[in-house]
Amino acid sequence: MFDSSLSSLGAKVVVAASSDENHPPENIIDGNTNTFWMSTGMFPQEIIIRFAGPTNISAVTVDSYNVKHLKIEKNTSQNASQFESVTEKDFEHTEGRLQSHAISLNGSSATHLRFIITSGYDHFVSVHRVSVQN
Repeated sequence: MFDSSLSSLGAKVVVAASSDENHPPENIIDGNTNTFWMSTGMFPQEIIIRFAGPTNISAVTVDSYNVKHLKIEKNTSQNASQFESVTEKDFEHTEGRLQSHAISLNGSSATHLRFIITSGYDHFVSVHRVSVQN
């Protein structure tokens, strides 16, 4: 299991569908649930994380707020294109506390992971941390 933040392992957020200067997308990979990325409304919302190189991933943990439905896709190329679906997950509404979900990726190898939030429990959603287990 990786204990370090994704950013310290060389991962980068290369695409975010929206950005708020007070809550930038890079906050999701800093390992801290007190910082977060916040959408600016409307769905779907998309975030793409690029790893330093091909990475084996058994599971990904997403800490979020107000996310209703999430799709995860991956690719193994150097370009953030031609993704394949890995899984989809419905999240329960957790009023006043973070949603924390460990989602199995069955040992997938990926250079990029794309997170697509297709719906939320409110117009705005936040992602506080994304971590991976190998």
